[in-house]
Amino acid sequence: MKVLLTGVAGFIGYHVALKLLARGDTVIGVDNLNDYYDISLKEARLDSIAKQDNAKNFQFIKLDLAEQAATAKLFETEKPDSVIHLAAQAGVRYSLQNPHAYISSNIVAFTNILEACRAIKPQHLVYASSSSVYGGNTKLPFSETDSVDHPVSLYAATKKANELMAHTYSHLYGLPTTGLRFFTVYGPWGRPDMSPFLFADAIINDRPIKVFNHGDMLRDFTYIDDIVEGVIRVLDKPATPNANTGTPYKLFNIGNNQPEKLMDFIGLLESAIGKTAQKEFLPMQAGDVKATYADTSALEAWVGFKPNMPLNVGVDKFVEWYQSYH
Repeated sequence: MKVLLTGVAGFIGYHVALKLLARGDTVIGVDNLNDYYDISLKEARLDSIAKQDNAKNFQFIKLDLAEQAATAKLFETEKPDSVIHLAAQAGVRYSLQNPHAYISSNIVAFTNILEACRAIKPQHLVYASSSSVYGGNTKLPFSETDSVDHPVSLYAATKKANELMAHTYSHLYGLPTTGLRFFTVYGPWGRPDMSPFLFADAIINDRPIKVFNHGDMLRDFTYIDDIVEGVIRVLDKPATPNANTGTPYKLFNIGNNQPEKLMDFIGLLESAIGKTAQKEFLPMQAGDVKATYADTSALEAWVGFKPNMPLNVGVDKFVEWYQSYH
């Protein structure tokens, strides 16, 4: 199968590319290599892909998907069998500082992806949403049937918009689409702006870590291998028409279904690193939520899989990678 994978130099995109190549798929990887975080990490991921046994089946294309004509041409030229759209401007807190980046990367670019898919009609479009869409919801665990009409960050609002846009194209044009709401992804090659990386870096280098809401937070930490397994299984089972609406549209949580206390997570990092963290306790940040917790029953019913990596094992794997990489 020929898969067009956007955000290939990103954390999740890199791991998905490895999995697709390992099973013999052809991967057209797209990324604009923006400088939201250190480009050298993105380049290192691409170098790692290039060293794989099946690297001959990988092609990298540097492209800003917000450029309509270039995106349309890419799809017309490559004609992928399926599309995995992971490219996005990530980060809840950064959306307070640079909102226009989110409109360009998450709204304009996604429109271009949908239009390109409408033109070439791939078997399936799988795209990244986020647990952030649940906003200020207090009913736990979060279920795909819950209302998500009250986002608390622009990032979350753009991801909710993506879900609505995908549904429209599925309804109007019969394009099978599946959105995946990822829950706090962590693991080797992770993003430097996320807490595992930030905390590990600070602990190792004897700097204080910032602990928001005074540590009273719950997160459904999901190991990267579980995320990838979910993405691939969903990709291989295109959305089918809804019995009531006839629309080939699906939406799933991918989380560990086991929220963990932030302070317990920090404790596991301290244990793996062998040092005690200096902690700076701070109030809740704007746009953050106190708890995330995924109901994964719909995913399990659809593809027969639910994430299950124990947090202590996943943290050890992350720290082992972090120390070797640096």
